[in-house]
Amino acid sequence: MTENIEGKVIVITGASSGLGEAAARHLSAAGAKLILGARRLDRIEALATGLGLPANSAVRTDVTDHAQVKALVDHAVAMHGRIDVLINNAGLMPHSPLERGKIEDWDRTIDVNLKGVLYGIAAALPHMTRQKSGHIINVSSVAGHKVGKNNAVYCATKTAVRVLSEGLRQEVKPYNIRTTIISPGAVESELPQSITEADVAAGIADFYARYAIPADSFARMVAFAIQQPADVDVNEILFRPTAQEL
Repeated sequence: MTENIEGKVIVITGASSGLGEAAARHLSAAGAKLILGARRLDRIEALATGLGLPANSAVRTDVTDHAQVKALVDHAVAMHGRIDVLINNAGLMPHSPLERGKIEDWDRTIDVNLKGVLYGIAAALPHMTRQKSGHIINVSSVAGHKVGKNNAVYCATKTAVRVLSEGLRQEVKPYNIRTTIISPGAVESELPQSITEADVAAGIADFYARYAIPADSFARMVAFAIQQPADVDVNEILFRPTAQEL
């Protein structure tokens, strides 16, 4: 279905692989005008070319740098005159027990998963409030609903994304802006590769091998939220593999 997607200007962070790449492919097929952001410029340039997007549709973006996120969103507006949807997708999950004191991992997790979302909101809101329309989709996780051992910091950031999104929802009502939180369970992506502790990584790899579903499942959830009529605001989607208990 292309209803309410065709022609929309959609910015995606973390578009170089996994959930972001799948969303880009799905939305492009539905006729969206995409601007892709990620640190790995070669990957998003190849994706943009493969999707037949206009030149300069891929922008190197590190979401931990507010200026780069602002430049990504401003570039979309400069190219297309507006921004209809921002998908704050970039994320990582370097799980570890707190007792190991992986402070660098904690900092990176907070910088990408939480500050990156805030920077996206800060970049998009001026345009969307001026337009009196828009849609911000923030990616949380099942881990934003359930806490487990070895992933306390990751869970904290994903819970914070949900809290932040609810506050945003309430604040943007005067501007006709919609907000959606999408919380996936185990979905095929490069997230497990960000784990720096070998024993924890092995356990997560086994979990994903048993349960993870294709990334297109996430793309369909994104499309569902965007496709709704303008007077319908899908605020939260939580989905898991059918076999996943956690």
